[in-house]
Amino acid sequence: MWEALAGSGIGIGVALPLGYLIARSEIAAAALQPYVAASQAMPAVALAPLLALWIGYGLLPIAVLCALLVFFPILVNTVLGLRSLDPDVMGAARVDGVGWWGMLWYIELPLALPSVLAGVRNGLTLSITGAVVGEFVMGGDGLGQLLSVQRQEADTIGLFSTLVMLGLLAAVSYGVVRLVERLVQRD
Repeated sequence: MWEALAGSGIGIGVALPLGYLIARSEIAAAALQPYVAASQAMPAVALAPLLALWIGYGLLPIAVLCALLVFFPILVNTVLGLRSLDPDVMGAARVDGVGWWGMLWYIELPLALPSVLAGVRNGLTLSITGAVVGEFVMGGDGLGQLLSVQRQEADTIGLFSTLVMLGLLAAVSYGVVRLVERLVQRD
């Protein structure tokens, strides 16, 4: 779970500002979107050994792998949320003299937040997958490593119970973000 949370933090920290940049700059969108789309063609299982070679073993390479999986849905939903804002609302705020920071904090962020949180919700569930794949390839002491051991020992009951636990972790992550969404929508 630590790898998934660390990777989610890294992925969110990169995807949100980059999503804002792509949504607000046509030049950045034209320059970056093809590479972002191409990044999705690389399977996580293929990237994991490269990360182990470049970064080493332990928490960091698995967290980076999780971040790569989390990054795309958050980026796409951030861009979608910002691009779908009502231009009349944006124009009225500009006429009222709202600056860049005020526009971001008081208008863009609150209006795009449901879309951004939907991306975070999907990303967090993918981070569990990233942690498992990372532990398959790079080792560790989590459920991914436990699945490897259970697979080698043909422990069918252990495999099923670990898979159920992974499903529960993903469901809890999803539910926590959904709860945050509901709390934010009340305000």
